[in-house]
Amino acid sequence: MTLQPNLNAVLHGRYRIEKVIGQGGFGNIYLAEDTRLSGRLCAVKQVRYDPAFTPEMLREARDQFMREATVLARLDHPNLPKVSDFFSIDESDFLVMDYVPGDDMRALISKAESANKFLPENEVLKWAVQIADALSYLHGQNPPILHRDIKPSNIKLTPTGLVKMVDFGLVKLLAPGEVTITILQGQGSAIYTPLEQYGGDSFHTDARADIYAFGATLYHLLTNTTPINVRDRFLDPKNLPNPRAINPAVSPRVAEAILWAMELHPDNRPQNVNAFIKALTGESTDSLLKFSGKSQYIPKPRFGTAEVRLGIAASALVFLSLLLTLLRNL
Repeated sequence: MTLQPNLNAVLHGRYRIEKVIGQGGFGNIYLAEDTRLSGRLCAVKQVRYDPAFTPEMLREARDQFMREATVLARLDHPNLPKVSDFFSIDESDFLVMDYVPGDDMRALISKAESANKFLPENEVLKWAVQIADALSYLHGQNPPILHRDIKPSNIKLTPTGLVKMVDFGLVKLLAPGEVTITILQGQGSAIYTPLEQYGGDSFHTDARADIYAFGATLYHLLTNTTPINVRDRFLDPKNLPNPRAINPAVSPRVAEAILWAMELHPDNRPQNVNAFIKALTGESTDSLLKFSGKSQYIPKPRFGTAEVRLGIAASALVFLSLLLTLLRNL
């Protein structure tokens, strides 16, 4: 039976539960006081596993949690909350992180909407640089780490102006050749999730999935408008409005970079966070025409050649596979 901590309950002989600060299908997050360090507040995340798991699947998932928690505890970056502890009680697993004060960016969007204003582009870009630095750090680990649930409500702005990416609930370690089980068996938030992530672990996801969600988050921050769900975009790829059509104050460079990050096919997106942030900030004049940091234009093929026909056929098979997965999840 899954443990349901009561208020004022002390977990692991140390963490006194004060209140619930986050809830979802994958578990709860509690604000807790660390009784061993007076005055220290922390966020305690309880992992909830799929009740349909067989005993073997549950055992594998819990083993995966321990492996991933061990890796997360070693991370040290100013834009990521520090994971300080993890433990199990009966059939429940818990992850302890620094509590991050301040508003999340969904709240900042709501405030801008209430004032009938948009968040200033220069401020959003300052935040974007910090987010990009954290993602580069995660993706640069060995093996690389994906966040897989980047969205405004998972990004907080502290009173000192520091951006923190919170909620590691969907973190996935990319071990070469290994099909992993994500800690919480989730697919991210639909509005910000790329098409390939709907396939779960049966489809290969990499850093470009985080780049899509990053771009979708910036789209929301600059337009006060949630992006079109990727399922609807797949059926009509032209139905995503240019950010400038909603907020004319968005610069053409930033709008084009965001749309690049939100390309449906991962091969058509920036191949790493650095390429995206360079395009976004204007540090590289032709970044939007590059892939994988290569300084060469992608030539337009002449239709009718055997190579192009093979390329079109291969792309069609990829999208057909994604479509079948999409339909199974509808």
